[in-house]
Amino acid sequence: MIKIKQAVIVEGKYDKIKLSGIIDAPIIQTDGFGIFKNKELQRMIKAVAEKTGILILTDSDSAGFQIRSFIGSTVDSQYIRNAYIPDIFGKEKRKTEPSKEGKLGVEGVSEKVILDALEKAGVLCEEVEEPARPITKIDLFEDGFTGGENSVALRSELLKYFGLPSRLTTNSLVKVLNCMTTYDEYLIAVKEIKGREKI
Repeated sequence: MIKIKQAVIVEGKYDKIKLSGIIDAPIIQTDGFGIFKNKELQRMIKAVAEKTGILILTDSDSAGFQIRSFIGSTVDSQYIRNAYIPDIFGKEKRKTEPSKEGKLGVEGVSEKVILDALEKAGVLCEEVEEPARPITKIDLFEDGFTGGENSVALRSELLKYFGLPSRLTTNSLVKVLNCMTTYDEYLIAVKEIKGREKI
């Protein structure tokens, strides 16, 4: 597993599955063109970009470039790195037919092709700072955001506080919080949400 400091933006769940076996980084999927209408997702990507930067790794077809261009229009360019998959023609194993343009997407290319794309984007040689104290699933549980009587309401407030989509899974929430904020800032959020002096 290769650790990179940026959050990686991909199109779909199969791209995310492929990358999760290669890199150690938050991976955010756009759900294809779904990002065009999903204001929550747009805000989350913008917030993550301003904290850690983002690496866009979409397919090399026209749809991939439309998504890449859209993100580029909503996020300041100083926070964006682009990694490009070369034009490789073929068919993904899970599909019965090739894509409209006949090109393999992120999910269909080899690990070497992905690593080459990351290297060309200049993200493999950067030093990655380890957080002093990461936010964990245990923290979310102990602070009442999961597994408790009032956890649904508290979790909703936490998501609103950080401007995150309401449908994030717990694992995704932990990754995104560690990307966006520090443990100390998280504690401030918990204190504010719970409205009491001590956490």
